[in-house]
Amino acid sequence: MRTPIINVMDRAARRAGRALARDFSEVQHLQASRKGTQKFSKAAIRKAKEIIKYELTKARPSFNFLGEPIKPENSESKNEWIINPLDGASNYAHGQPHFCISIAHIDDKVLKESIVYDPLDEEIFWAVKNTGAYLNDTRLRVSARRDPSDSIIATFAQTDGKSENTPNPLSIIEIVQNYGDIRISGSPSLDLAYLAAGRFDGCYHQGLLPENIGPGTLIVKEAGGLITDLNGKNNMLDSGDLIAANGELYDGLFNCIKSSNFSVSEDK
Repeated sequence: MRTPIINVMDRAARRAGRALARDFSEVQHLQASRKGTQKFSKAAIRKAKEIIKYELTKARPSFNFLGEPIKPENSESKNEWIINPLDGASNYAHGQPHFCISIAHIDDKVLKESIVYDPLDEEIFWAVKNTGAYLNDTRLRVSARRDPSDSIIATFAQTDGKSENTPNPLSIIEIVQNYGDIRISGSPSLDLAYLAAGRFDGCYHQGLLPENIGPGTLIVKEAGGLITDLNGKNNMLDSGDLIAANGELYDGLFNCIKSSNFSVSEDK
């Protein structure tokens, strides 16, 4: 059942999504330009963020934004927004149609509602704690695949010079050797939404920010998936790391990744 907060987030995401979709058409036309698209895409992100913050603040002025200074008048509020105006920014800048907007609501440090919106396909994945996960108006359930060789595992890698932002290479090798296929889509939020929808069977991410992880984690949980940090705890937002899968594959994927990370620690 949609809550008022879901409706608020939906409205903000769709309005920002229309702007991103319009600008994306221009980005695609600029691919052959010597000037490139980075400046243009950064402006599109700023515009989308402004739209989202305006809509959310208008609807809930007492809510804070995670990671931003708290206004004095909101100092007592336990409600926070997590927002990512463009998850998949590199895809967007390169004219690849795989990106999304993600928003979540936290009440007293507990994720209560979240959405992941794909503005090009007009797919909105959303979830309310203890109520379920949905794609538009259709209930979501993770896949029931049991055979690792039939599965698809999604991961994410950044080449910004920070090794903590890239999954352990040994873990990737283990996944490639033991699972059916691997995907690096460039959009962690969509990875988690796709896991909830049964399009992926597992996810493995490291070194990500709360806005890349938060909204999708609730959607996975409410769709029946299992998701933890690398220590098997519910500390994904603080650690930036996660392992997620359907109930049939989670234990095997977790052990595969954990043993690989342990091997690296032992070698140091």
